[in-house]
Parts: sequence; structure tokens; C-alpha cells
Amino acid sequence: MDQAPGGPPTPSPAGGGLPHCYRHPDRETGIRCTRCERPICPDCMISAAVGFQCPTCVREGSGTGHSRWANTPRTLAGGRVHRDPRLVVKVLLAMNIGMFIAVYAVGERLVNELVMLGQWPPPGYMPHEGVAEGQWYRLLTAVFLHQEIWHIGFNMLALWVIGPQLEAALGRVRFLGLYLLAGLGGSALTYLVASPYTGSLGASGAIFGLFGAVVVLMRRLRADMRPIWVLLAVNLVFTFTVPNIAWEAHVGGLVVGAAVAYGMVHAPRDRRVLVQGLTCLVAVLAIVAVVWARTLQLTG
Repeated sequence: MDQAPGGPPTPSPAGGGLPHCYRHPDRETGIRCTRCERPICPDCMISAAVGFQCPTCVREGSGTGHSRWANTPRTLAGGRVHRDPRLVVKVLLAMNIGMFIAVYAVGERLVNELVMLGQWPPPGYMPHEGVAEGQWYRLLTAVFLHQEIWHIGFNMLALWVIGPQLEAALGRVRFLGLYLLAGLGGSALTYLVASPYTGSLGASGAIFGLFGAVVVLMRRLRADMRPIWVLLAVNLVFTFTVPNIAWEAHVGGLVVGAAVAYGMVHAPRDRRVLVQGLTCLVAVLAIVAVVWARTLQLTG
């Protein structure tokens, strides 16, 4: 027997298999309500910002019931539901575009100060201190830095397309944390693997973190995975075949984004904040450990 949270048990077919709809016990289903996780059949599925909700949660959330959700609606990951599911996406877009305009206004000097650079270049090059010399802020500032119009165009288009569904599913704070951690993860792997004298910039690490998070979210919702698999495969092909692309940032962002998203959407409801907080803390500690180890290697 499968126990539906907040509702009656829903029997499973003999020998296991799919659960039965909580309102129609004779119907098997692979879809669950994104709020209470009750199994729901197509007749009971009501479209929500992310996934589907059951009639009971929709009724309670509209104020006709007495559930705590009527006053404090929550996303799949436990964040607050807001009228605008694109606010953080819009802020990130503005920051990236603003930085792009600033680069054109100020010139190479701004790029040199903010680009992801591991260490001073060798003799013969203009010296700039890097992460190894204590300029750790470069790990983050490079995530908002672009020079080519095609580069920022692709990244911002991807952010606008896939960002809102993640913001709606995770909530604003969790979505922003995911984005920043994925960007830092991409910078950390670049710092660890790439030449310390090679500059790296762009939001691609954070964007690939969103790709990884979408994969985790779609699997959590038991949605059709084929479109996101195709999208991810195409982007990975470009990553490893097009010259002058920092694959390290893409892979680092993808891994961190998927790991953080997994902890966010699979956290048990009764320990959600604790598990999500620990997930983010582990990601931060892993990034710090990578940066610390590489710094010792370059300066030791």
C-alpha cells in the first residue's frame, strides 16, 4: 500500500507497479500532485506553474479549504509561490546585460579585472593578479562577464527559456542559490583543470547548471525526458567540438547544478530546510576545497 501524504492510502497493483489515483482507485497513474504527492490520473490533473496539482490542493489553495497552503502556498521545493515566476530571471538578465554594456564602455581594463584567471601570466604578458594571489572574487564576477554578442545572446536566451520553470518550482531564493553555486562550480573546475594563465568568462557554467537542474526536476515530476535529453546532448556536443569553449565551466556547472537540484527537490517534507541547507553547504565546501587545493598547487 502507498500512503498518500495527507490523504487515504492508495493501493498498488499486485506485485508492485504504478500506484492508483487517490480519487479513482481503479486507474493506474505515474503522475503525482506536486504539492501533496498524491497519485492523480489525467481526469484529476490540474495544470500548475510546474507540473500538476490534485483537485484537493487546488481547492485548499484557493481558500475554500482549511489547509495551511491556503495562506502560505509553497512550490515543489518548499519555496514561496509568487505572482511573478520570472523576477530572479529578470534580475540576472539585467545584471548580465548591464555588465556587457559596461565592458563595451570601459574596455579591456574591466575584463582584465574581473575575468576568471588562475594566476599571473608568464613573462612577456601584461601581469594581472589571479585567484591564486587572493583575488577569489574572480570566480563569481566572471560568471556575469561576456565579450561577444553571440555568447551573451545564447546564454541569456537559455536563461529566459528554462529559468522561469525552475524559479517557479524551487522558489526565488533556492533558484538564485542554484544559479550562483552552479556558476561557482564551473569556475572552480576551470581553475582546477585549465591553464592558470588562460582567462575564462561567461554565464555558461550557471546555464549548464540549470540544464542539470531541469533534468532532475523533470525526472522528479515523471515528465517526458526526451526534449531535455536532446537539448542537453546538443549543448554538450557544442561544448566539446567548438573551439575556444571552456568545457570545464560547462561540466562543473552541470554537475553542481544537478547535485544541488537533486537535494532541493528530493528533500523529505519534514526535514526539507535542513536537507536543502546541507546540500548547499556541501556544494560550497566542495568548491572551497577545489579552490584551496589548486591554490596550494600553484603557490606552494
